[in-house]
Amino acid sequence: MASLVEYTSPKWRNLNMRDLKVDEAYMSVTSELNNRVWLYSLTEGCYNCPYTKVGGIPPETSETIKIDVERTLYYNVYDKDLGKYASPNESALCHITHDFKEFGVYNVTLNANRTCEVVSDKDGVDIYMPILSVFIIILVCSVLAKLFSCTIRKYWGSSTGESTVGQEANPEAVKKRMRSLDTFRGISIVLMIFVNSGGGKYWWVEHATWNGLHIADLVFPSFLWIMGVCIPISIKSQMSRGAGKLIICRRILWRSIKLFLIGLCLNSINGPNLSDLRIMGVLQRFGIAYLICGVAHTVFHQGNTLIPQPRIERALNDLILLKGELLILLALVAIDLGIVFGVPAPGCPKGYMGPAGKTLNPKQAHCIGGIVGYIDKKVLGNNHIYQHPTARYMYDSSGFDPEGLFGCIFTVVQVLFGMICGQIILTFPVWKDRVKRWMYWSVALGLIGGLLCMFSREGGIIPINKNLWSLSFVLVTSSLAFLLLTVLYLIIDIRNIWSGFPFEECGKNAITMYIGHMVFHRMLPWHWRIGQMNTHFVLLLEAVWNTSLWVMIAVYLDSKKLYYSL
Repeated sequence: MASLVEYTSPKWRNLNMRDLKVDEAYMSVTSELNNRVWLYSLTEGCYNCPYTKVGGIPPETSETIKIDVERTLYYNVYDKDLGKYASPNESALCHITHDFKEFGVYNVTLNANRTCEVVSDKDGVDIYMPILSVFIIILVCSVLAKLFSCTIRKYWGSSTGESTVGQEANPEAVKKRMRSLDTFRGISIVLMIFVNSGGGKYWWVEHATWNGLHIADLVFPSFLWIMGVCIPISIKSQMSRGAGKLIICRRILWRSIKLFLIGLCLNSINGPNLSDLRIMGVLQRFGIAYLICGVAHTVFHQGNTLIPQPRIERALNDLILLKGELLILLALVAIDLGIVFGVPAPGCPKGYMGPAGKTLNPKQAHCIGGIVGYIDKKVLGNNHIYQHPTARYMYDSSGFDPEGLFGCIFTVVQVLFGMICGQIILTFPVWKDRVKRWMYWSVALGLIGGLLCMFSREGGIIPINKNLWSLSFVLVTSSLAFLLLTVLYLIIDIRNIWSGFPFEECGKNAITMYIGHMVFHRMLPWHWRIGQMNTHFVLLLEAVWNTSLWVMIAVYLDSKKLYYSL
């Protein structure tokens, strides 16, 4: 039976198993050949990559090496040194494929007849059982917390004459708002904190290396989309209270400046060295997108308008009210695609959207992101962009900023799609009309985005890419956002199946949670280090602990009616 934690014996033969890090194993290579050979490896997920040299193996000898088994590995053995990289088309002595697992020990024999043989000397561990064990821990703690809460209310709540139910249900103290929207925002911030805490170091939780869509890639676009939903609602509320357009634009400008400056300060957590301070970031993109979308909607806002009488105009009233914003959306799409596919970066192929590095010839290794990366480096400066993108470790790529300046174009488009959702809320008070239109948008955007990437990771004319904030990425994540809000709206606001707890409380204080978890990222009690921290179980436990603390802080702040927004 598989263990609920990734336990392995301290020693195996003459090997120290505790020296292995998470997702590592030992591979003992024994050569029976009478000449020196070279071992090259290729990681699954490295698209269009050559094999990378691991090292040379002397004749008639044995050598043990550590291997990274996070993803499937392929090995080739060559009888000559092909340099740092070897083409997959290069003829090899033999190929090595095996299901390598964490903390396993594998014996590879290079036979004299120029064949390779792999034998499992020690089986690896199941890295997914810790998910079940941590889930059980969360479940037990939740039950105990509920029992404790009920006990407190039973023996102390009545004696003080307090009624928590009455406090929560006071209609005069609580503004009428969509709880599902706060819950959606809360789910996003909780997931963001979990991912930023390491997510247990599961590769499918972290950001995709380049193309593709992992769990972490859904967080940021969801936040932007939700911000877009709130813009029409907020501006209409301000105008109904008598605020003029100029005053609203000033407020939008001031809030955008605060978002940008706070993001800039957060970038200096590891040191305020201005010579290499990263300029862009998550909050900076929020600020830029909020400024453009907020001012545009304020300027185009028509105030109180009568509902059109013709049937078609009445059905399309939400889009008619956003005709100015939709023109901006189409213009931005045309500008972005025109530059990406029409303007080549110097020394790079036209329309290139790949990670460069070892996927191209050495003269084009700097082409990461094509014209997108080139513009960011020229405008911001190479020292002021993100130096450790996910592509750097798999593709040997150079620095690239996934929250760079050029990507703000489609970031604005993402917010505009959210504004369409918000306008639907304002235009159609009947919940069935809202749900119907949200689902139309979800299906339409999902199909268009899927066709652009041919419903695959690497295919199509525009792959899904969070680093580039590609059009297909915007469409697919917006489609998922429409779908998730629809589901939450039905089960929370319409059917009252779920209250949204505790995510609704997190959504009301999302900015506090975001800034807080960034500032206290390496401090007790949010984070801790015990021993080597070299298993998914302990890393997952720490990520859940950190996330749970911030959830409890948000619930406490909500109980005190303490909210902070920029």
